[in-house]
Amino acid sequence: MHYRAVFISDLHLGTPGCQAEALIEFLKSHTSDHLYLIGDIIDGWQLKRKWYWPQAHNDVVQKLLRKARKGCHVVFIPGNHDEFARGFIDHHFGGVEVCHESSHTLADGRKLWLIHGDYFDAVVKYAKWLAYLGDNLYELALRLNRHLNNVRRRLNLPYWSLSAYLKNKVKKAVNFVADFENAVAHEARKRGYDGVVCGHIHRAEIRMIDGILYCNDGDWVESRSALVEHMDGTLEMIYWDQVLDFVPPPAQPAKPKSQATNPPLEALPVPSAARTAL
Repeated sequence: MHYRAVFISDLHLGTPGCQAEALIEFLKSHTSDHLYLIGDIIDGWQLKRKWYWPQAHNDVVQKLLRKARKGCHVVFIPGNHDEFARGFIDHHFGGVEVCHESSHTLADGRKLWLIHGDYFDAVVKYAKWLAYLGDNLYELALRLNRHLNNVRRRLNLPYWSLSAYLKNKVKKAVNFVADFENAVAHEARKRGYDGVVCGHIHRAEIRMIDGILYCNDGDWVESRSALVEHMDGTLEMIYWDQVLDFVPPPAQPAKPKSQATNPPLEALPVPSAARTAL
């Protein structure tokens, strides 16, 4: 698939939770004229505590640089986890442009504000120690989630997110997400934009908020999601399921040759994408 633009964020390279293999498959299968990396691409917080950098994470970086070399317009907007890169704003590295924020005009003329979004998180802005604590707890939830889903995979059960479940159950977390979305949309309106694309809260979403198009491209830790723009300006959310998650059905007795049929599509180990468009 080729798109006019692809927006991804919150890869968190440098952590065990990063779904690097799935991301590589996505980047191989989806090309674009523009690629926006909207923050938390590399997790500097985790790397300071413990170095973790497998080959797959290096492959992701090489794939992104290769896209820039082949003519794709690549923009990197640092987030709070890779805030070290904010010291290189307005510089270019390997064809990748580093910006504090950016904008993108859709094919139909709508203008979008692109920003990571941590500026609208009061915890990150005013109580960084609490943000670090929350990050550690989130990492613990992800570790538990990996073990839980290993068991579910053996039982032929679908992927289930423990941390997303906890967020939805905790009233304060739900209120935080709503406040964050409203604040970002309000600021986009104030600046004269038609919409906004952000990341930070790991919650993929496309919806209208008081006349402003609010888009959050999710993450590549749990949701494995990306926001894409088609050539006509239509925006769509893609949730990528990697081949490694495929669990083959139980073997069936072979049919006589005269009764043989083509295998059903659901029996083929092909990545699927659940989509939402606006």
